[in-house]
Amino acid sequence: MKLRSVLRMSMVSACAFVGGAAFSQLASAKTESQSPYDPLTQLARVLVLVENEYVEPVDRATLVDGSIRGMVAELDPHSSYMPPRDYEVFQGDTEGRFGGIGVEVDFRADRVTVIAPIEGSPAERGGVRPGDRIVGIDNKSVRGKSIDDLVRMMRGAPGTTVVITVRRKDVTELLQFSLEREVIEVSSIAKKRLAHDVAYIRVKAFQTGTHTELLEAIGELRAASKDPIRGIILDLRNNPGGLVDEATAVADEFLRGGVIYTTRHRGRVVDTARAHKAGALRRGPMVVLVNEFSASAAELVAGALQDNRRGTVIGAPTFGKGSVQTILDLPGGAGLKLTTMRYYTPSGRAIQAQGVRPDVLVEAAYVENTDFQALREEDLENHLPAEGPPGSNVKPLGEKAPPDEAKPPPGETHLGVSRDIPLDPTGGKDFALSIGFQMVKKGLRP
Repeated sequence: MKLRSVLRMSMVSACAFVGGAAFSQLASAKTESQSPYDPLTQLARVLVLVENEYVEPVDRATLVDGSIRGMVAELDPHSSYMPPRDYEVFQGDTEGRFGGIGVEVDFRADRVTVIAPIEGSPAERGGVRPGDRIVGIDNKSVRGKSIDDLVRMMRGAPGTTVVITVRRKDVTELLQFSLEREVIEVSSIAKKRLAHDVAYIRVKAFQTGTHTELLEAIGELRAASKDPIRGIILDLRNNPGGLVDEATAVADEFLRGGVIYTTRHRGRVVDTARAHKAGALRRGPMVVLVNEFSASAAELVAGALQDNRRGTVIGAPTFGKGSVQTILDLPGGAGLKLTTMRYYTPSGRAIQAQGVRPDVLVEAAYVENTDFQALREEDLENHLPAEGPPGSNVKPLGEKAPPDEAKPPPGETHLGVSRDIPLDPTGGKDFALSIGFQMVKKGLRP
């Protein structure tokens, strides 16, 4: 994610001459309060006061780090300053490889709730379940801890041990799990060849190597039968986004040309991403599954396929994160994640704080843990405002969710997505998948 426009800063200097000072009219009109350096003077005053007057001695580097964090955090929910330790964790996430226990969690309302343990991870083998609420890490309460602190506490060097204390629904006593950290390698692609030669491809996140994984998955799906792939289901549900370059390459494989997205910086178009003509899965009927947990780069892909009339989008309105963050290296191993652009679908629709509106609207995902409530971008404090008219190019068709008795028991799905995809999903527990499969099958040539 690189900002392609060049931002220039100009500096005005005032020169003093022997025998007197000569200033331009503009410079003489500047007051101290208008100077761009005046806030730094105030910051320096506060820094000295805290260092000299605070009840306990404080570390200057800690104070400065906190000041930078606060400054960047005021911009929007997705910009952040990352000290070296946090930046290292962030890089592990984007590379899909890190040391930890392998558990997806949701941080909300002073609660740390397990969404799901990663398949084959120490957390899954140890007995951690979806819906467990983590209340302690290494016998320390999670209350009042920041997200960065909690992530750092759970991760660590492979071979080390961490003790997780959880509260489980319908279990009176607290449960403790002693888990040995391992190198967690998270695959971003899941795939299966379904009945009628329909390819099911799920993209869990866009991380380093996702496009390569997709090409390998396509090759394996094709090799599984002498018959060609006739239809496609692309599942972007619960995909939080990730690297825009990877998402662009993935979208390209389903298109035979056209615009994938445009980006704008301060209202000006700075980049237009276009598809090539030789996408690996550019032919055959296609549906795209999304839900309220599909965000950022996942929305970019869904919007591109929808606007190019490549696939029918099915599910719930998406999260609504339509901004791009540029990752900037800073001295000393720190990093800056800064919102630099907004992105738009090929037809010019803004996704920010609106999301992608499905062509076939299915009720929001069934969530196993009833305490878990989905948030969208528009619910986040300080989010960038929406732009332009909402909605898709196609009027959504309403689809009711199945009655409660038809919903799957806990563990069979992950936020409404089936863990085990049947060869024929028709009438299955995954309602959106069932609808999508039937639509693809209907569009297959005899």
